[in-house]
Order: sequence, then structure tokens, then C-alpha cells
Amino acid sequence: MGREPGTRALLEALRGRGVRVLLPVLLADNDLDWAAYEGPEHLLPAGRGLLEPDGPRLGPAAVVEAQAVLLPGLAVDGAGMRLGRGGGSYDRVLARLTAAGAHPALVVLLYDDEVVARVPSEPHDQPVDAVVTPAGARRFPS
Repeated sequence: MGREPGTRALLEALRGRGVRVLLPVLLADNDLDWAAYEGPEHLLPAGRGLLEPDGPRLGPAAVVEAQAVLLPGLAVDGAGMRLGRGGGSYDRVLARLTAAGAHPALVVLLYDDEVVARVPSEPHDQPVDAVVTPAGARRFPS
């Protein structure tokens, strides 16, 4: 979306390895539903310039079965705190994961200059486990 790093090659590589990938579907209240990625030919234009899968919706709770969740962001800091876009969609996802006792790897895809010394955070914010940039991956201590 916008200036975010593209994920098409990653989606295809994962699909080629037989990994089941769920993509978000933005709901009217800014919460997220999920649907399986079945290839680029099954993506449809949606609001806000997004593409969404055309398959069956799996419900907002489908994310609790994930082994890893790729989170969007504007920046991440040295402690792994993520600055989101402000819509709250992924804050709801993270709260849903916590409530379910699920602990998937939380990863943010960013550009190198979006890894900064410090981002503002609020008490409900949760650190991510890693950031991936064109320069490489960095894990954060838990």
C-alpha cells in the first residue's frame, strides 16, 4: 500500500513452497477478516488502493492460527516498537492474538531508513519480533 515494500514476490515464493498464506480483508469498521492467497489472478481491487483475495472469508479469528504475521508500519525502533498507520486494524489483530494466547512471529517489512532510534508508543502497543528491510533482517530481544 502506498510506499510500503511490495510483497508479491514473497507471496509467490511462499505459495510455491506450499505455505498457506492468509491475506487481510479490510472490514467497514477497520477490523480485518482473512482469506487464503491463491495467486495474483485471485486478487481484486478493494478500497484504499488495496488488493484483496476473492476467496471465502475465514473470519477475524483466523489469524490466531498463524505461525507468523507480517505487520505494516511506518517505522520501527531499536526496541521493536512499531509505529502503525493509525487506523487500529493491526492493534485489533494483536489484541486478538493475545486474547487467544497465540504467539506467532510478528514481523514488520520496511525500508532501511524506516528503522529509527525511537517511535512514540502507548501502553497497549506491543513490540514486534523482527524487522525485514532490503539490507537484511533484524531480530529484537523478547
